[in-house]
Amino acid sequence: MSKSEMFQKGAATRRDVMGAATADKMATSVYTGPVMETFAEYATEAVFGMLWSRPGLDHKTRAMITLTSDVCNHSWPELEIHLRFALNLGWTEEELTEALLHLGGYIGVPSVREAMIIADRVFKEERDGGE
Repeated sequence: MSKSEMFQKGAATRRDVMGAATADKMATSVYTGPVMETFAEYATEAVFGMLWSRPGLDHKTRAMITLTSDVCNHSWPELEIHLRFALNLGWTEEELTEALLHLGGYIGVPSVREAMIIADRVFKEERDGGE
């Protein structure tokens, strides 16, 4: 069965946001097997096809909103992924660090501490050539 137009749009957007290497790696390491393949298809259509592809905000801005949501919701595995999106889309380590610190005044230092530990690890891995 062929993929929907929204899936195709989402797949292209996902690849742009993630970067080709990360998209390919996730496709072959995370989104395998019937359960995760079903999830990947849904997320590609609904999240990347419908949300990330909307007009009005660029991908860089959407990345900052997304990682802020991750910190507020304590979605630590997602934060790691979305920090990589943000770096791929042009946010610098310094800008991301400052954004995370800013959250401390609004959601609390313990949450931001966990986010900073994750960010520190992601930044080091990216400087060393990726995950």
